[in-house]
Amino acid sequence: MDRIPKRRKVSQAILQSLGSGLVPRKGVEHIAVGRQAEMAELQNDLDIIFDGGAAFRLIVGRYGAGKSFMLQLLRNHALNQRFVVADADFSPQRRLTGSKGEGLALYRELLGNLSTKTRPDGNALGALIEKWISNLQSRLARDGIAADSDEFDRKLNGLVHQVLGEIETMIHGYDFANVLNAYTRGHRQGDDELKAAALRWLRGEYHSKTEARRGLRGDVRVMIDDATWYDNLKLIAYFARQVGYRGLVIFLDEAVNLSKLSNRAARDNNYLRLLAMVNDTLQGNAEHLGIYIGATPESVEDQRRGFFSNEALETRLRESRFSAEGLRDLSGPLLRLDVLHEDELLQLLQTVRDIHAWHHRYESRVDDRATNLFLNEVQGRVGADSLLTPREVLLDFVSLLNLLRQHRRQSFESLLDRVDYATGAPPTEEAVDPLFADFAI
Repeated sequence: MDRIPKRRKVSQAILQSLGSGLVPRKGVEHIAVGRQAEMAELQNDLDIIFDGGAAFRLIVGRYGAGKSFMLQLLRNHALNQRFVVADADFSPQRRLTGSKGEGLALYRELLGNLSTKTRPDGNALGALIEKWISNLQSRLARDGIAADSDEFDRKLNGLVHQVLGEIETMIHGYDFANVLNAYTRGHRQGDDELKAAALRWLRGEYHSKTEARRGLRGDVRVMIDDATWYDNLKLIAYFARQVGYRGLVIFLDEAVNLSKLSNRAARDNNYLRLLAMVNDTLQGNAEHLGIYIGATPESVEDQRRGFFSNEALETRLRESRFSAEGLRDLSGPLLRLDVLHEDELLQLLQTVRDIHAWHHRYESRVDDRATNLFLNEVQGRVGADSLLTPREVLLDFVSLLNLLRQHRRQSFESLLDRVDYATGAPPTEEAVDPLFADFAI
């Protein structure tokens, strides 16, 4: 993997994100270190999804440990391997289910972020359907059928119904197929309003069946809502495979927001919905679908509010009792991220240093010795052995690189001495009265 991006747009996104404590949306693969065993296992998941299977993973790590980074890295890998991807963050307004349409809100966010390699920034649903129609038309053109002939329309209609007939056998597939058929008619007739109406239904944007029937000019039996949105994702996964993609991969982060729900009934309902999704994927009822969720250890293991408060969910997700430090089963649905090793953190810092120098077009004054010195100082913080995360290290390091570039008279050592890493705070210049030297609160 080339550690230096080829475009400054990407290096800018990397540096600005890391300097703000965020995971880069683009270029994350340039700063990926460690996690080879985990990524190999996740790559195996993608192969299984392509072969018609399904995958579910709960990626667990504390704040800043790299779970969001892992999700983003896998998202980019999936895009490059011709999967359709969609991602969203859980929030009080977006969760698996709720009394005010919170599940539907999560689905709409996912559909808005639906992406392909050629449409990596979202809103790819319309392009997905257009590609499917174009593929069918190209197939007829290769058979020598004129595009403006009645035979072309008749055979195109036959191909559409052949694919949609398979979809109709799935849960809620009949209405899904009818809406795709409506979009196809709109495409052939140049009817943009009908196409837009079909997309509105697929995105779950209609508020009533009457409104949907009016827009689609036909009967609609089922609306996408809190009860049906997950089934619709499975239909999209199947459809993506018919278009020529390898499957659909869903990424959901900030699952801690589910455990923070103050209403116990609301938490329980969300955990029951999560349990249904786990069962669906692990038992092979879903096809060409991957679901990856990022969570903190507390949000999972808390017996009162966490995922494990649901006994059945704990049974599905609990790690093997044979697992221990250095001996983990990475094939299970719960994937716990260990702290990066010192040599991996050092490699990460050196990579970010090189990207910073390349992006700003200057000769870095931070050599490997200085980088090692910085890491040693950071690791000297109180509690660093258990609390230090890559996010915290990179926040400080990018800030230090920025200061060095902007203030050429400052040395690396002088800037490093400005912070007391034993406490993580700037050293105070105030003298302490000896009378109170031993006083502690």
